[in-house]
Amino acid sequence: MIIETSTETGPTDTDTGGTRMDEAFGEGSREARGRTVTGLVLLLGGLVGLAAAFDLTYERIASLIDPSHAISCDFNPVLSCGTVMNTWQASVFGFPNPMIGLVAFPLVVFMGALWLSKVSLPRWIALVFNLGALGGLAFVSWLIYQSVYQIGVLCPWCMAVWTVVLPIFWFTTVRNLRTGAIPVGEDWRDAVDDLLRYHWIGLTLLYAAVVMIVGTGFWDYWSTLF
Repeated sequence: MIIETSTETGPTDTDTGGTRMDEAFGEGSREARGRTVTGLVLLLGGLVGLAAAFDLTYERIASLIDPSHAISCDFNPVLSCGTVMNTWQASVFGFPNPMIGLVAFPLVVFMGALWLSKVSLPRWIALVFNLGALGGLAFVSWLIYQSVYQIGVLCPWCMAVWTVVLPIFWFTTVRNLRTGAIPVGEDWRDAVDDLLRYHWIGLTLLYAAVVMIVGTGFWDYWSTLF
């Protein structure tokens, strides 16, 4: 007697464990991936921003204590944190701008860790955080304009902050639109979902705009490097 055995195998406990957990949180695989990516962007971006804010704050304090202190991110007349630190734009609220980052970026890291941990957050927290990210984007946009067109000098650590603030705002907004934290009318829901599938194009355009502004504003310097 020949006993036939099936060669087909169903999903193992290991394969389905993550899916079951995601479903327990009311998420499909796509939503889970989006949450994970957003959490990683916030976590890593927040850490980079915090490192930049810490170094800039340290350098500012060190230069006040010792005017002859050599600032680590002073490379030449165009790339110079020290020159930017001595402008009024660097202390627009009456204290050094990096101190804002020392407060804001730990919150970004915390939010990223919460999303990665699948913690269910109240809608108002997601909206308040999104509003803060929008404020950060607006402030960074103003600083970019000031650096390029008014001060005429670039701060390398400031540029690192610009680099991470853009995706922090973008991925937070995309996440909130997808989950409904930012309300979208039923008539627009399908259209918004279609756009969100290609949201990376919008982020790419943001980066392209910054590169174009910095590239054209300092073209005389960049051209000497080729």
